[in-house]
Amino acid sequence: MSSKVVINLATGLEDAERVMIAFLVGGAATARGKQVAMFLTKDAVHLAVPGKAAGSPCEGCPPIERLFEQYADGGGELLVCPICVTARGLDGTEFAANARIAGATPLWEWIGDEPATVFSY
Repeated sequence: MSSKVVINLATGLEDAERVMIAFLVGGAATARGKQVAMFLTKDAVHLAVPGKAAGSPCEGCPPIERLFEQYADGGGELLVCPICVTARGLDGTEFAANARIAGATPLWEWIGDEPATVFSY
């Protein structure tokens, strides 16, 4: 069984339920001892900015900021698409401690030669 998990998140808070599910899956994977990288693309890159991953997507849903914190505390990484960062006027210096600019090649380097479990939201 793979010890690495990749979560591709291509939506930001415009679809907060997808964001919630991605962080729920990521947090559960870190809790099981998996190495987890969430690849943020499109408007999801804004979630790497401290304080932006916030809100409750639905009645009875856990707050996104709590899920984000649990994911980060568990060792979950955020790999942020450089093209998407530039397209949205960001530069990466404002990102959370567990986030770094990393495109397709660094993502493949992170995965390495072993299999990875992949989720996409």
